[in-house]
Amino acid sequence: MPSRASLFYGLNAARVLSIVAILLAFSSSIVLEVSDIRAVNNAQHELKSKDGSCGYIGGSTVPNQPAGVFWAVVNRLLIISQLAFLLLSEVSWPMTFFDHYFPVLGTEFGLGPLGIFQGLIGAAILSHRVDTFSLVSAFFLFSVGCLNMALGLIFREKAKSKRSIRAWREDPGALPMHTGDISSPAPVFRPSLFGAQAAKPSDREDKVNSLGFGRQGEMQAGMNGSMVSKPTEKAVHYVVRPATLGSLLSITEPQAPEPEMPGTPKFRSSPTAI
Repeated sequence: MPSRASLFYGLNAARVLSIVAILLAFSSSIVLEVSDIRAVNNAQHELKSKDGSCGYIGGSTVPNQPAGVFWAVVNRLLIISQLAFLLLSEVSWPMTFFDHYFPVLGTEFGLGPLGIFQGLIGAAILSHRVDTFSLVSAFFLFSVGCLNMALGLIFREKAKSKRSIRAWREDPGALPMHTGDISSPAPVFRPSLFGAQAAKPSDREDKVNSLGFGRQGEMQAGMNGSMVSKPTEKAVHYVVRPATLGSLLSITEPQAPEPEMPGTPKFRSSPTAI
């Protein structure tokens, strides 16, 4: 497998892992948000939140301090919105928006900023006591963030162009192409199935390659660079009667005058008139 194809598949494999990690962290943040709100409601009913000895409300990640519930909710909402932006950046939609308003996630930057955001979000989730699902999701997101940071240091701003599926529109060599013969062979009649002798490959090639002397042959010769010249037209304007041997002898040999008969009348104006 060529190195360019290996690079393409490797970067897209990291892309798939990044999308999966973002989706897991997104869903776990929603689960934590719901569980925190439920824990706060239960604490208010049981009046346990007034106990200043505990730093967090029981069964939640909400700090037991003034406006702790507000900042906990804002923190979860910011994490969810950031993960949504990272997911859109990974699926490359809409890249025009990111190029104009958030260029660090656009096409001009590599995977380094993406990995930094993933690492920060994963560390923010892991800094609290969370359930098992959120713990695994955050750890996976942090690991993928470290991978993207390493890929960003290696490939820099060319990482996204090397893994882009639509890069063939601008650069035909960006995607690994099939080098074999993709044309399906023409159906060949097999007379050996009916007891006859099979045709030789050379005979089939001669039949396929021979185009004759008609219009198709002339077009094929023109495509190959050969010029087919037409003969000059020379038409005979009149028909010459073929000369006979008697006519040639009458022209070349003078005839002897006929002897005059005695008593033949003659005219003075013409000696030959009768």
